[in-house]
Amino acid sequence: MLKSLFSSSIRADVLSLLLNSPDEKFYVREIAKLLRKNPSGVKRELDKLEGMGIVSSEKVANLKYFKADKDSPLFSELKELIAKSLGLPGALKSLLRANDVKIAFIYGPYVDDESVATVDLLVVGSSTPALLIGLKNFEHKFQKTINCTVLDEEDYRIKKRKDASIKRILSGKRIPLLGRA
Repeated sequence: MLKSLFSSSIRADVLSLLLNSPDEKFYVREIAKLLRKNPSGVKRELDKLEGMGIVSSEKVANLKYFKADKDSPLFSELKELIAKSLGLPGALKSLLRANDVKIAFIYGPYVDDESVATVDLLVVGSSTPALLIGLKNFEHKFQKTINCTVLDEEDYRIKKRKDASIKRILSGKRIPLLGRA
């Protein structure tokens, strides 16, 4: 089972997305777009994961939606394994992709020293309840305080040119998660 579970990078990305957003359901092309993968490869992996009982599907009109099967005996262990293997930046990236974030990066002391207790995160896009819940879960799971600043795209464009604190953040070291700052 382990060999078939981790035999594909697409499968690992799909698992990461679904396990880090267990209450959300996605259709194939949506997952492919979020992960920047070929839809046929994503579909193949989703079918295999569904066959293993890790993912469930639901057909609505002509779309088939997939989500992590929380009733699977492997759910919690896989979720922990994915989180540990990706580390905080990888787990954040997966959560941010699932919540339609355009640009995101970590800045501040965490960039140089992952042992610090606080993570500074800048997010460009919209703040959804799922994103906020996910961040709270990651604070607990990784035992870090996440200071998240959320800007909409227009505010970010303006502040990028005029705001001294944003200019200082952009000129410093950072860990890019999504998009280009």
